[in-house]
Amino acid sequence: MIERRDFLKKVAISGVALTSANGLTSFTSRFPDTPNNSEGQGIIEKEKDTLSAVWKFDFDERNAQLILQNLNVTLKGKLRFLSDDTPWMVCCSRDGVANRNTLVDPRGDVQGYWVLNTVGTQLELLFYHRTAQRFAGRFSFEGTIFFSEDAFPCRTKPVVGERVLNLMSGFADSLLNDSLFSPKDDLLLQFTAANFRIQTVVKGEFSFRLSGRIEDAAETVFVFNMEPGYFQKRYIPYYQPIDRKRCPVVPTGWMSWNTYFDKASAEDNLAEARIGKKYLQPFGCEFWSIESWQGNSDQLPVRDFYNMNLEVNEKQFPKGMKALADEIRLLGFRPGLWMAPFGTGNELFYKEHHSWFLHDKNGKPISSWNGKYTLDPTVREAREHLREIHRIASREWGYEFFKIDGMSGRNSGYCAHLYERPEIRACFNDPSCLNPFELCVQAFREGMGEDRVFLACQGHTSGPEARYAEASRIGADIVHPNQPVVWSGVVNQASCLVNQVFTHNIVMIADPDTLLVGDLPLEEARTSATIVALPGQMTFFGDKLAGLEERKMKILQQTLPVADVRPGNLYPYFGTMPVWNLRIQHEFIGKYNVIAFFNWEDQRNFISTTPEELGIENQDYTGFEFWEKQPFNYKSIEKQFSLEVPPHAVRLVAIHPIKDVPQWISSDRHITQNGMEVSAMEWESKRMLLNGTVRLVGSFPLSMYIKVPRRYAFGDITCKDAKCRVIQNQDVLSITFQGEESGETDFSIKFKQKIS
Repeated sequence: MIERRDFLKKVAISGVALTSANGLTSFTSRFPDTPNNSEGQGIIEKEKDTLSAVWKFDFDERNAQLILQNLNVTLKGKLRFLSDDTPWMVCCSRDGVANRNTLVDPRGDVQGYWVLNTVGTQLELLFYHRTAQRFAGRFSFEGTIFFSEDAFPCRTKPVVGERVLNLMSGFADSLLNDSLFSPKDDLLLQFTAANFRIQTVVKGEFSFRLSGRIEDAAETVFVFNMEPGYFQKRYIPYYQPIDRKRCPVVPTGWMSWNTYFDKASAEDNLAEARIGKKYLQPFGCEFWSIESWQGNSDQLPVRDFYNMNLEVNEKQFPKGMKALADEIRLLGFRPGLWMAPFGTGNELFYKEHHSWFLHDKNGKPISSWNGKYTLDPTVREAREHLREIHRIASREWGYEFFKIDGMSGRNSGYCAHLYERPEIRACFNDPSCLNPFELCVQAFREGMGEDRVFLACQGHTSGPEARYAEASRIGADIVHPNQPVVWSGVVNQASCLVNQVFTHNIVMIADPDTLLVGDLPLEEARTSATIVALPGQMTFFGDKLAGLEERKMKILQQTLPVADVRPGNLYPYFGTMPVWNLRIQHEFIGKYNVIAFFNWEDQRNFISTTPEELGIENQDYTGFEFWEKQPFNYKSIEKQFSLEVPPHAVRLVAIHPIKDVPQWISSDRHITQNGMEVSAMEWESKRMLLNGTVRLVGSFPLSMYIKVPRRYAFGDITCKDAKCRVIQNQDVLSITFQGEESGETDFSIKFKQKIS
């Protein structure tokens, strides 16, 4: 017989040090440091090594409590085993074999084992039967996870045939979630179990439950995978979370290119800004960005523009760029500037700085999309010049937003691709330089300063832009020069977003190019606005605002300000998806989903999805369709959500679990229907009052929709500092508020009990 004191000995098994005494078991498993693979080629200080993943374990068999710790994460919960609804004891080792803990039946006999095993960065909790013993039952581990406050639940394991793009606003939960991720630390905790559920309790605290049937081999292993450097090692070698001090909210604004192209003057920009001040600024439009201002910039192509010497086109901008920035600021906007500084079309500048530019083996200048003469960033004086022109534009002219173009694109016309080509690398002044493109991006940031917003146009999170810029243009221009926007441009916006959204609002903010609604049919305009707004992308407008019809101006207003939305699934997709699902957690409204049903085809189609695909319970839901303002109801027996959608159109439905009291189901304030206008709402059951507070924007009307159960009838409404109009359509109240200026308005809706 093995004495109890022998359990005090530490025994090394598979890299695990284990101690057991007095019903307590603990061990530590250490994995080697993970090196950072992102060096700035000697110009960037090397990042600290990714932290070691070290699993620590404590188990107290007196209450079957298991504690797992790794880095700054703690899991604390109870192990249970039920066989035929009869609880068994979950205990430490009974035979002296270290790390082989036991399942003990009601008679006191050991019938099975549970083991903690480390494989790489993974910790496995696995179960097996004692030889020749057969029994059935369910093993579970249930408790609380403590993580950093920025951590959020997400999904990191793709499955075949996914049709739903999952998004989230707030700490919204989903039955599909299998992981927790901390952007601050780039740290992932991933779970694998036959049955897994995680829910947010408060910031940094989550409840969880893993379970499996011990008689099924596929369900007998729970896996906890701690992955430091999740994004950095897989997708983003220059990983750095968005600097929220520099960019606390997603940028919004207007820019001239996709309507005026190379012909916009200073007065054109200011005339548009005056309209924007009235119709867009009250809703949160922040920047007014100037494009095509350089010398010789009134005639395409861009490679002919004088892109590197800050020469201004005096015909279009006679007062200069500083004066224009000052006038934009007087209108209440922050001025922005487009630049394409990787090259120039200015022959005189080229001749004066011949050694700054790339030449082929025959001495002929190498051209690119940015210029007839393309910059050689391995020349120190050339990089200093890049810093200086951005410093002047930022500090002396006063521009606060920089859209820097010509970065990556999809071919060698853009400099990230061009600089990677072996035949071009051989032409550098310093051919040994490993990443000349990063030298440029670093110079841009150093020149503009740490307090400016940097949009990398045709940039991407897989390159150095992720370390220096806040936003990334993820696709091509939505229109070709001097042509109207067409449906294929709208589809391109969607497919690029679907592919890149997994890093959006974590590493870089996705920029879908400008939102253009003026030339599109109404249904396509709604689709484009939904593509831009529902995922919370950077939102810049490009229409001529003068003469824009009222209902299309309202579409622009319904995208502002940008909702705080993150991806729900942290891996890339390809192509388009018919259903986008935004999960929302609202302080006063609760948890609900907003589902976009897209029809990408040229004929009407039924677009459908299931509760399982959406990650929600199959129960009864009530809701409202945003664009056509129609009630929507779903019964659990139907098994799927389905809507008939016109060609090139979208239908956008907010669905809520049904309550037995009047409830908010939608408003026309914002495409996301995220309740940003609701700053308070409470049901007072004794007096049958729905009390709340809404934020109004100027004198623009706001409509809110309330679902009324059959046993209630609308009585009256009172509003403070606003006019209210109520329309009842079946069991939905439409309440329109209109004030005189921006501010909060209190309301109280009186209901009465229907007499059956």
